[in-house]
This record gives sequence, C-alpha cells and structure tokens, in this order.
Amino acid sequence: MSVQSSTPATRTPTGSVRAIVAQRDATDYPRGGARLLAVLRILTGLTFLWAFLDKTFGLGYATGAAKAWVNGGSPTKGFLGGVDVGPLQSVFRSLAGSAVADWLFMIGLLGIGLALVLGIGMRVAAASGAVLLMAMWVASWPMAALNAAGEPTSSTNPLIDDHLVNAVLVIALAVYAAGDTWGFGRQWAQLPMIRRNAWLR
Repeated sequence: MSVQSSTPATRTPTGSVRAIVAQRDATDYPRGGARLLAVLRILTGLTFLWAFLDKTFGLGYATGAAKAWVNGGSPTKGFLGGVDVGPLQSVFRSLAGSAVADWLFMIGLLGIGLALVLGIGMRVAAASGAVLLMAMWVASWPMAALNAAGEPTSSTNPLIDDHLVNAVLVIALAVYAAGDTWGFGRQWAQLPMIRRNAWLR
C-alpha cells in the first residue's frame, strides 16, 4: 500500500514566474554596488556640470574669463578649431565657433550633468552623453600618432581614451538604474508621463 501526501504539489504558473522575474529590477545586487554606482553617477554628472560652468563663466581652469561664453567667447571654438587629426577634421573645424554648435554643446553639458546628479532621465542622459563623448572621441581620433603637420599627438592608446571610457560608463549607469540610489530615479519613474514613455526613465 503506497502512502501519498494529502498536500497537493504547489505549481507556479509560467505567467507568475515571469511576473516575479519582471519585478526584479537592475538594482538587484549588493547594496554596496548600488552605492558605488551612485557615487560614480554623481561624480560623472559634476564633471559635466563643471565643464558647463567653466565654459560659461570662465572660472580660470580650462577657460579664462576673457573667453567665457557670457563674455562673447565660444565654448566649441578652442576644441573643435584645434582638431587636426582624423577623417572628419575639416567637418569639426567648420563647426568650431558656430552658434548652433555652441548651444547644442552647452545644452548637452547642462542637461546631461543635471540628469546624472539628480538621477533622473538616465536613459536620455546615457544616450545623449554617449553620442557627445563619442563625437569628441572621433574629433580626438586616438588612432593617429601624428597630426596633419606630422607632429606627435597626445594619444597614448590607439583606441581607448577617456571619452570612450566615459561613454561606456554613462551607458552602464543607466542600465543598472544608478539614479535609484541617492537620487530621484524611483520618484521620477512613478510620474505618469514617465510611466507612459519608458525611454524617458
């Protein structure tokens, strides 16, 4: 005579399993890791914001007061005007100092910086930040050991530079929802407009 348990086996519907998995967000890792990503997010955001402030007001670091945007200087003229390597050097030089390039660049620095510091709009910040940084990577063209005049460039690696590393970093911060820790990412995600448009998350 066989003995069978009177308690029926518990079965979890496939749909329930999928629902449980879906509830696990990108922050499902040790709290220390979430905090570390939050620190990286804030530091990266402050880097963008500092560049914006320095170029706007000429704080005396990369930009002197005489070349400040508020004093009639161009935020893009120095960098883009000095491009002398890569296949797009003539394109970048033609954009140097133009009002469109200046406004797009400065809006990008401010928007990306604020989004990263506050932890909101991380996906938009990651996409726009990566585009901006990769454009600067192309302008720097680290593969070139010599410039157009045959002089050595400042490149120390034929592929990897700080622009590429930071582009990957801002994408990782969005993928792992770094704005949810020490930021307003969770509150932002609950706004009706954001819930309807996940790409703004």
